[in-house]
This record gives sequence, C-alpha cells and structure tokens, in this order.
Amino acid sequence: MRIAPPLEIGPLAPAAQDAVRALAAAAERADGVAPLSEQPLLRLDADADWLTHVVAHDKHGAAIGYLQVDRGGEHASAELVVHPDRRRNGTGSILLRTAERDARLPSRSGAPDQRAKPLRVWAHGDLPAARAFATARGYAVVRELLLLARPLDGVPSVPEPPAGYTVRTFVPGADDEAWVALNARAFASHPEQGRLTLSDLRRRQGEPWFDPAGLFLLTDATGRLVAYHWTKVEPGQPDGAVVDGEVYALGIDPEAQGRGLAGPLTAVGLAHLAAVGCTRAVLYVDGDNERAVRTYERAGFERAAIDVQYARM
Repeated sequence: MRIAPPLEIGPLAPAAQDAVRALAAAAERADGVAPLSEQPLLRLDADADWLTHVVAHDKHGAAIGYLQVDRGGEHASAELVVHPDRRRNGTGSILLRTAERDARLPSRSGAPDQRAKPLRVWAHGDLPAARAFATARGYAVVRELLLLARPLDGVPSVPEPPAGYTVRTFVPGADDEAWVALNARAFASHPEQGRLTLSDLRRRQGEPWFDPAGLFLLTDATGRLVAYHWTKVEPGQPDGAVVDGEVYALGIDPEAQGRGLAGPLTAVGLAHLAAVGCTRAVLYVDGDNERAVRTYERAGFERAAIDVQYARM
C-alpha cells in the first residue's frame, strides 16, 4: 500500500527554495532537460494569491517533488517535477491532482464573479515518460513550444539597422517602465510573456546573466520605442562545448508590425551574441506562430527540441 507523501503548501522559506532548485537540478541531470522553466524558478520566493507552491516530502523531510500553479492568466498553468529516484511511487499523480484542485480556486482571493480555470500542464522536452504519464490520465497536447537553433559562424559583425530607425541599448532604471509597456503591447495575446510586470523585469535584472548591453531597443524618428531584441547568455557554460546565446525575447509594437523590422533586429542580436563568444543561437517560439517561425527560419534557425503543454480532454 502506497502512503501519500506529506505536502507543504504555501510560500516557500529560503531553505525550501534551495531544496526545489536542487530537486530540479537532479531531474535535469537525469533527463537531459530542465523540468521547470525560468519563470517558476524566478517565482520560488513569490507569495501571491494567484500563485501556489506545493512541495512533496518523504518521511525524512527531504523534498521529492514540487508543483507550482499560476492562476493569473486565461488558463491555470502548472509545472511539476519529481526527483528521479522517487518516481513511479504516486508522487507525480498526487501533485497533478493537487494542481487540478488548485485550478478551481479563484484567481485572486475575495474577488467576485470568478470561475474555475481550465488547467494546462507543461512538460519540457516532450519526454516519452511524461507523455505516457499524461496520456494515462486523460491529458493531450494542446500547445507546442519549439526550441530553434542555428550556428553563429558567418553572422555579419555590424548589421545595418532598419532605415529610419535607431538601435540603442537598454538603460536600467530609465527604460524599465517603457520596456514593460512595449512588451505588454507586443505580446498582448501571449499567455506568459505579455503578463510580465515591472517586478518580473527587475527579478531578471538581478540574475547573473542579465546584461543591458545585450538588450537592444529600436526607436523611430521621433524617439519612440517601437521594438526590442533581448539576448541572454547564461554564465558558466562548459569549456570546450558549444556556447549558447539565446534570442530571449523579440517584441514589436503592433502599430509597427509589417514594416520589416523583425529581420534586421534579429540580425543585431545575433551579431552581439557572436561578438561575445557564443557559437550557437537558440530561441523559443510557439509552434502555431507561423509568422515568427518563418522569420526565424529565414534567419537560419532549425528545430532542435520541443516543450509541450497538456490539458485534460
């Protein structure tokens, strides 16, 4: 008879946050892919009424599983991970059932006229074991997030900005609010990126990889901010290995779309990544965003991996 692991639900103390990071690192070593995306990891210290943290413990108090549920968007979005040495003992099922119950809670405590939201669950890498786990519980893929990649050899060192526009780099503090407003306009229909707040931006500014010299802003003749290309290079990549630089986000104001800005702005970021020593560029894009996929394919990107999001059918 299986005994359900005790669950710790609520804000995470610093020690619990460290335990979750260690748990995620163990899963990544075993699976070859990170089990949690950046946003949940950045929110380990967050305490909000639309966000739920759940840690599963063994009888000795060690963290063997983690779940985060975000009810702030159109759907309730969950990510979960179980320690590779503690799988197939029911912990994943318990965390999933907890997510299903949590999705029925109000997005914000005390707010009137709220309804339960459909639950969507991320599986990074689309691993066979995760697919089997989801299928057995009545879940099917409803969204694909593609990882595209291309080598950086042969990238022009000084690409020309689009005619009539100026490229400059981000100035922390001075550009924060304007960037958040532009990002919200550019990704108004995106379930994650368009919801980034000033606090989310500043969390990223506190990360070791943040470099304002890699965040490029495009302004028009009036000085108005109309687009940006944010690049990211994780420190501590293995010596002698392919060094990845990421097209972290590329956003264009809806009023400026259709002017051919994406290609030249992409080239600016790729030139920067090559200049700082990256040998490969990677990026994430929704599989159904055909326009963006075509733009990146024209820039030499090809599919390298995939993340999927599941919903109960």
